[in-house]
Amino acid sequence: MLKEYRTIREVVGPLMMVDGVSGVKYDELVEIEQANGEIRSGRVLEIDGDKALVQLFEGSQGLKISDARARFLGHGIQLAVAPDILGRVFDGMGRPKDGGPALIAEKYMDINGSPINPAARDYPDEFIQTGISAIDGLNTLVRGQKLPVFSGSGMPHADLAAQIARQATVRGAGDSQFAVVFAAVGITFEEADFFISDFNRTGAIDRTVLFVNLANDPAIERISTPRMALTAAEYLAYDLGMHVLVIITDITNYAEALREVSAARKEVPGRRGYPGYLYTDLATMYERAGRIQGSRGSITQIPILSMPEDDKTHPIPDLTGYITEGQIILSRDLNRKGITPPIDVMPSLSRLKDKGIGKGKTREDHADTMNQLFAAYARGKEAAELAVILGDAALTDMDKLYAKFADAFEREYVNQGFTTNRSIEETLDIGWRLLGILPPSELRRIRQEYLDKYYPGFNGEENGEM
Repeated sequence: MLKEYRTIREVVGPLMMVDGVSGVKYDELVEIEQANGEIRSGRVLEIDGDKALVQLFEGSQGLKISDARARFLGHGIQLAVAPDILGRVFDGMGRPKDGGPALIAEKYMDINGSPINPAARDYPDEFIQTGISAIDGLNTLVRGQKLPVFSGSGMPHADLAAQIARQATVRGAGDSQFAVVFAAVGITFEEADFFISDFNRTGAIDRTVLFVNLANDPAIERISTPRMALTAAEYLAYDLGMHVLVIITDITNYAEALREVSAARKEVPGRRGYPGYLYTDLATMYERAGRIQGSRGSITQIPILSMPEDDKTHPIPDLTGYITEGQIILSRDLNRKGITPPIDVMPSLSRLKDKGIGKGKTREDHADTMNQLFAAYARGKEAAELAVILGDAALTDMDKLYAKFADAFEREYVNQGFTTNRSIEETLDIGWRLLGILPPSELRRIRQEYLDKYYPGFNGEENGEM
């Protein structure tokens, strides 16, 4: 039988102190019932002897502690799960918000999850096709990987997130085996409406579980939203055997909520005012991605964060980069040019891309063309920068070809819009067509057998004709 306590002593902001408790555990769920029957929820943040510090989800405004009762429920925050969660929209606490019927739970799962035994992890090595050339061709996403997107304020990362959610698929797996769990953290009502409308319009909602936390929702709900999404993903992956892609946007809003809670608890701040345990906290989310030996399902993560002041050394992108296996970086310069998605392929990196490409996964020539495209684009960018400083006359004929290649690469390869879905074969063929701008003698990173098979011809430009 649950105990009720009328010993609420103090409320400061979202924090409440309850005296005389016994048998209460850290992170336990709490219900606070007022005299008029209104019930608010919270969770235990700290235990000190017979005192429990509780954080309120809905805030403390209008709470009358003299006649309120606190009930400790004996468990942490849980998510009700069932196969019917696919196609549904929930709020940040796992409550349906799409007007549909209440979920008939198959079971309840703790949103904090269970640590994965490192010895039980399987190495990520299967290609996930996003339909975006700059990712599939050059920074390949692999099943079980965690690959963040580093964006900035005002950049179109919401459009990119929606595009990946619509288009992503595991090659060879049917639609029934692939699912997307989308967590929108601290977004505006307009952004929430965009995601929900886009998924409904394209039919992607049928294979998607959507968790939406709005900017005016409580900070504690913002902290729970990503964990709700990851718990749903674990159920789909390990109970139902599905390949699950988890997209979380925006991690910066999550970290800001964490800083707000830490300040309310009067904790000693770390870098830029964020709590000293920010690294550990982010790791408890990111490390829930992966493959487990003996399990057919897997969880792949794409967390999206907007870098404050476009600063890659800011604690949020900095710590995220330590934990994850690479990053996709959006460029403000490309965005100004009207290139969509504005993915800057040079500083972007997927550390596991070599494991998910090649014969039987993408195509035999993938690795060689990827390396050649990187090298040619880098030299083309250098030539273009040199032309800005010294003028076109300072460039050799070959430099001009490389500058032409770099311009065509951005316009045709990177720039595909937010509605175009390219197969990996289309992406590789576009790469070969662009490499045709350069003479075969310049393509030193590609084996001769692939040149013989795929090279489209030099089209009379070998002598520098433009």
